[in-house]
Amino acid sequence: MHDVFIGIGSNLGDRQANILAALQRLRRRADVVAVSAFYASQPLEGADGPAFLNVAARLRTALDGAAFERFAREVEALVGRGSTRRLAARVIDIDLLVIDGTIVQPELPKRPYNAVPLAEIAPEFALGASDSAVRRLDRSLHFVADRQDESPEVRLSLNRVGVSRVRRTVRLAIDGRDRVYSGEFTMVADLPPERAGVHMSRFSEILEETTLEVLARERTPDRIERLVEAIAAEIVRSQRAVRADVRLRADFSLERWTPVSGKRAEETYTLVGIAHADAEGTRRAVGVEAEGMTACPCAQGMVREHSLRELREAGFSESDARRALDALPVATHNQRGRGTLLLGIEDASEVDVRAEDLVEIVESSMSSETYDLLKRPDEFFVVNKAHHNPKFVEDVVRGILAATLDMYRDLPAATFVSASQVNYESIHKHDAFAEAYGTFGEFREELRGGYVMPKTDLATWLGTRYSTVLA
Repeated sequence: MHDVFIGIGSNLGDRQANILAALQRLRRRADVVAVSAFYASQPLEGADGPAFLNVAARLRTALDGAAFERFAREVEALVGRGSTRRLAARVIDIDLLVIDGTIVQPELPKRPYNAVPLAEIAPEFALGASDSAVRRLDRSLHFVADRQDESPEVRLSLNRVGVSRVRRTVRLAIDGRDRVYSGEFTMVADLPPERAGVHMSRFSEILEETTLEVLARERTPDRIERLVEAIAAEIVRSQRAVRADVRLRADFSLERWTPVSGKRAEETYTLVGIAHADAEGTRRAVGVEAEGMTACPCAQGMVREHSLRELREAGFSESDARRALDALPVATHNQRGRGTLLLGIEDASEVDVRAEDLVEIVESSMSSETYDLLKRPDEFFVVNKAHHNPKFVEDVVRGILAATLDMYRDLPAATFVSASQVNYESIHKHDAFAEAYGTFGEFREELRGGYVMPKTDLATWLGTRYSTVLA
């Protein structure tokens, strides 16, 4: 393994997000051991663009110097660097500074935007580096006045206060590979009656700090459920909240092959992580959303009944008419559907819940899976399969639950599961919806012949008070 120090800079777009995205992508081939604070610097004389944001980072990697340089160029391209022209403004810039104790950037003393951040984490390679034009950024200005901690005029507690639709680049392990995704966070905490408000900006700081903390670990970053769990716990600590809830939604893709033509495609799904934290500890759940199609059994039954009469009137015998209808897919209306499966496991560290397995459960519970890319033979396959496998929205939810209970049959009774399906109707002006939730123990009891009501909902299982968690 090689010990590497690098400098990362950006002066276009969301500079901080660009640097974090680069660090996350570098983790694919290197361990991030340490990261400096953010530093602001002006472009070199003759350079284009606004001020730069810079950091230095220490990495451990199996790549030698030349291989790492090639990998760094790949990361720059993935983050969005276009022009490689010298002194051009850029979304991202990665410089190899030191490898295995040898400085490979001979002009390092003349480049304070690299030398000053490097001095923070490796002073032995940048002794005395300083420049008044390179300024270390504090996370915020500090003022004595703190309106949020004052007493409100109306002393009433609030159930949920926080931020939603916070978009960040996150690195997640899906389908056995680490990839970078665009995620959307919702983070809320309760507010006691004696406090006027929460520190909204602190939520974003928590995101950045947690992301950097994950990057600094020696092993691969934790899965989505552990990331939201860490953020929820930090909100309780930093906001002095009794409880906090965090949700992360991130679109991800899996490799799929069309059923007849065999065309390779990337199908998009949504990964969901939810966590609750309070004085008792944390709980987390993970799940997916996937699309497919359903064919309506009710309309198909009416079409079959009508076709049977038509065939008899045309001279076919009853048995021949029924044989023909059994052999052919009967017409019906169909609709695109979106299914959701969520699993809550008390000790998730002991169980590997793979997003791709959850996707297959949801897709296989509908009349047919769907594809972004379909050639004519593939269209026939999907339509034919769906019409031979008609399902109500209720059938889909029951199918998701049954498949989940079967696949994870070794999980304990306290495991939580939630399944829902919405069908975007084609001939009605409304959508059809079904949902079921409860613990494995409750559903197993029903399968044995009992009727369990009410069942445990997500809010109860997580330990939050909210009847609708992060809606």
